[in-house]
Amino acid sequence: SDAAKTGKIGDGKIFVYNLEQVIRIRTGETGEDAI
Repeated sequence: SDAAKTGKIGDGKIFVYNLEQVIRIRTGETGEDAI
């Protein structure tokens, strides 16, 4: 998307992290339900 494009070095990189816990603030859902 255009919002992710800056024209600078680093465009196109995707960072992948292991997540220990996810919480959806709006609903309070946790874990896989929050994704």
